[in-house]
Amino acid sequence: QVQLVESGGGLVQAGGSLRLSCEASGGTFNRYALAWFRQAPGKAREFVACINWTSPSTYYADSVKGRFTISRDNAKNTVYLQMNSLKPEDTAVYYCAARLSPLLATLDTQYNYWGQGTQVTVSS
Repeated sequence: QVQLVESGGGLVQAGGSLRLSCEASGGTFNRYALAWFRQAPGKAREFVACINWTSPSTYYADSVKGRFTISRDNAKNTVYLQMNSLKPEDTAVYYCAARLSPLLATLDTQYNYWGQGTQVTVSS
């Protein structure tokens, strides 16, 4: 029933920006923590950012802190990831995830629902 659909990925030059969207449906998402993860070829899935819907509060991986911003639009049940100052090492498939708890978490095993992913490619 719960569905997460990512969009907004694409090809961008280093230093550029993209905004990813994650539209959620089928749940009471103001009770959930939502997160962005990413996975590069041959690499493990990596935490990027998460957001709590009630406060909200946020948390970022050190690798993206100061460059990426996670936000939400409650009316649209949508979470965004604004990515600025992109680097080639940001290239990955980006996944939206939802957790059946309002508490923030950084491990993929702590999330219950996942989107299909959207590809972000940053060229040098």
